[in-house]
Amino acid sequence: MEILAKRFLRHVGQTSPAPMGITVERAEDIYLYTPDGRRYIDLISGVSVSNVGHSNKAVTEAVKRQADSYMHLMVYGEMIQSPQVDFATAILRHTPEAIDCLYFVNSGSEAIEGALKLAKRYTGRTELISFRNAYHGSTHGALSMMGSEYYKSAFRPLLPDVRQITFDDIASLDAVTERTAAVLIEPVQGEGGYFASSPEFLSALRNRCDRTGAMLIFDEIQSGFGRTGNIFAWECYGIAPDIICMAKAMGGGMPLGGFAASYEVMKTLTFDPVLGHITTFGGHPVCCAAGLAALKYIEDNALVDAVPDKERLFRFLLSGLPHLKEIRSVGLMIALDFGDELLREKVTSECVSRGLVTESFLFCPTAMRIAPPLTITESQIREVCAIIVEAVEKVLKNG
Repeated sequence: MEILAKRFLRHVGQTSPAPMGITVERAEDIYLYTPDGRRYIDLISGVSVSNVGHSNKAVTEAVKRQADSYMHLMVYGEMIQSPQVDFATAILRHTPEAIDCLYFVNSGSEAIEGALKLAKRYTGRTELISFRNAYHGSTHGALSMMGSEYYKSAFRPLLPDVRQITFDDIASLDAVTERTAAVLIEPVQGEGGYFASSPEFLSALRNRCDRTGAMLIFDEIQSGFGRTGNIFAWECYGIAPDIICMAKAMGGGMPLGGFAASYEVMKTLTFDPVLGHITTFGGHPVCCAAGLAALKYIEDNALVDAVPDKERLFRFLLSGLPHLKEIRSVGLMIALDFGDELLREKVTSECVSRGLVTESFLFCPTAMRIAPPLTITESQIREVCAIIVEAVEKVLKNG
């Protein structure tokens, strides 16, 4: 294990100077296991990816069946592949009626890139608007829309004609004009710390986009596929965007993303120029087979229906935590905000030492993330919350 860890640090590109460094040999349901047999509870689902749990048999069997039939065939869009068609059809049952066409890509960042291009191409406009404390990915276009200068400044120049406005502030919507190609928003801000849009704000945003002709893009990359108590968060509000971006849990643990819009809008990527958007591996048949199996598992096992009760149980068991400033939650997107970064850091570290994998948020370092697989049971929730309570008590006792 020590040699493997050294090679990991030397030969695998690192995203931070202090990785968690847990060596995982296998994973099952909500658990991760190390080579020496230690068990960790995954409280963040690989950042909202493993909604149906790790190594879900329905998903792994679908992967094996598809791999035995065929894997990559040709650049996306040229050959009819039933895994793509079947999965797109299944997803579009959960989108607004007008959204009836899905473009597959490989990741959330790529979904954002495609959606931005689509909005600019369809409207003929250039201005793009996003929100402070928004996170949309790390590629150049997605990074341009990020609501934090700290992560952007080292990589400028980025996309021109991009503006950030204040999340959930109706007055800020005056910035949306006839110059605006699109407004990109997370209905529930992910890295912002699970702050949810108010219904009044999203309604005002929808109306403003309608009046100005701007396209409304929902980034549902973290909130999608059941995490909010609906397959997509737009259903929580009943407010339909023009484009939906999705990824993370979409592939059931396999790399997959997509952006969906109306056929009328989407077809603008097929001419002037042809190949207006292209991807080699987007919609990979094995990934689509995995994603379809995961979505079917969510539906067949009523995982979405159980989310509100699980959310309430978490809130009930954790509401009395000392020094807890606030609990924010939308389904199984739960933030424990201690109002103090050092305290949160100590609690997170203590949780990991007790076998509970959790973390903070990029733009809300005072809060701890809770986003377990949707398969988590009531007894597992009680175990998790007991660990968190014990961790907080120990940190406060030690000062």
